[in-house]
Amino acid sequence: MTATDVASGKPVAAPPPARRFKLTFPVLLIGLAALVILLSLARLLTGANDITSGGTISAALGLAVPIGLAGLGGLWSERAGVVNIGLEGMMILGTWFGAWGALQLDNPWAGVLAGAIGGAIGGAVHALATVTFGVDQIISGVAINIVGLGFTQYLSKLVFSPMKGGGAKQSPRVPTMGTFSVPGIGQPLLDLQNKHWFVVSDVAGILHGLTQNVSYFTILAILLVPLSFYLLWRTAFGLRIRSCGERPVAAESLGVNVYLYKWIAVIVSGGLAGLGGAFLSLVAAGIYRDGQTGGRGYIGLAAMIFGNWRPGGLAGGAALFGYTDALQLRQGGTSVHALLLVVALLLAAVAVFQLVRQRRNRAALVTGIAAIAVFAVFAVTDTVPDAFTSFTPHLTTLLVLSLASQRLRMPAADGVPYRRGQAN
Repeated sequence: MTATDVASGKPVAAPPPARRFKLTFPVLLIGLAALVILLSLARLLTGANDITSGGTISAALGLAVPIGLAGLGGLWSERAGVVNIGLEGMMILGTWFGAWGALQLDNPWAGVLAGAIGGAIGGAVHALATVTFGVDQIISGVAINIVGLGFTQYLSKLVFSPMKGGGAKQSPRVPTMGTFSVPGIGQPLLDLQNKHWFVVSDVAGILHGLTQNVSYFTILAILLVPLSFYLLWRTAFGLRIRSCGERPVAAESLGVNVYLYKWIAVIVSGGLAGLGGAFLSLVAAGIYRDGQTGGRGYIGLAAMIFGNWRPGGLAGGAALFGYTDALQLRQGGTSVHALLLVVALLLAAVAVFQLVRQRRNRAALVTGIAAIAVFAVFAVTDTVPDAFTSFTPHLTTLLVLSLASQRLRMPAADGVPYRRGQAN
C-alpha cells in the first residue's frame, strides 16, 4: 500500500508492517534451553552454585504453588468478567480452614477440602455482592480482604487458643502431607549436580528439584493448570464462561444465563485461592499462622496479568516469582547478584528483539539502557545486600509487568458491571 504526502501530493511508500511473533511449543522449548544456558553461564562466572541447585528448584516449586493457585483463581473470575481483588482474603480463609479441617479429622486431605470450601465461601460473598447486587468489584474485593483477615483472627482466638500448641495467632501442628519421589534417579542426579559441569549439572539440579520429595498437594496444583485450560478453552461450559467476560449481552441473547456462569466462575475462583492458602498452612509451614499469606494473592494477580489471562503464561509467571523468592533462601545475596547478570542479558535480548522483529526503536532503546544499567550494577558489586534480596520478588513483579504490558489483552468485559436485559 502507498500513502500520499500532504505537502507534495506525491505517493510515498508506507512503512512495512511489524512482523508478529507467535509463541509456539518449539519456540518455548528453545527459550527454556536458552534460559538454562544463561543460568549455567552465570553460575560459572559468579560461583553462585545454588541458582540451579535441586534445593533452590524444590523451594521455588513450593513457593510458586500458592501464587499459581491464586492466579488461577483470578483467571477463572476475570474470564467471566469479574475482577477479583479479594484473592488475598480468600487465601487467608483457606489457610485457616485448611489447618482447621486437617486438625478436626487428623487428615491433611480433609484440610485441602476445607481450605477450598473456605475460599469458595469468600468467592460466594464476592459473587453475591458484585454479580447479584452490582457492588463495585474493587470495593467488594478490598472488603473481603479486610473481613477475611479479621474473621480468621477471631476464629483463631475462639478455636485454636484452647488447643495444646495453639494460640490466638497460630494453630497446633497439622498432620503431615505425603511426598513423592521418582525412584532410582535421586542420587545420580545429585552427583551430577555436584560436579558443577556446564549445563549438564544445571539440568541435573533442575530435574532433581522437580522429581524428588514433591508434595502430593503440589502435584494436584500442577494438574489444575491443564485442567483449567481444558475446561475453559475446550468445552462448551468454558466457552459460555468466557463469553460472559467478553460479550455478556451477546451471550444472553443466545440463551446463556450470565448470572449463573459468573457465579460459578467466582466461586471456583475463591476455591482455587483457598487451595493456595491451604497449601501454605498444610505444606509450606505445617501450621497456620496469622498473616502467612504475605501478599501472595496480589502477586498471584500479577502472575495472571503477566500470563495474559492464560493458564500456561500464568504458570510461567508463578514459577518466575517463586524462583526469585527461593533465591533468598539459597546463598541470598550471592544468588541474587548472579541473577542480575541473567537479567541484564535477557534485557539485551529483548532490546534486540524489539529492534529487529517488532521495529519498536524507542522501546528497544529504553530496554537497552535498562540492560546496561543492570549490568553496571552487577559489574561494580560482589554481592547484593540482604535487605534488597527480600525485595527481589516484588521488584520482579514490577519488571515483568512493565515488559509484558505491550502485549496484554484482558477480557473485553472484565470489570464491567452487567445487568440482565441490557440488550433491550
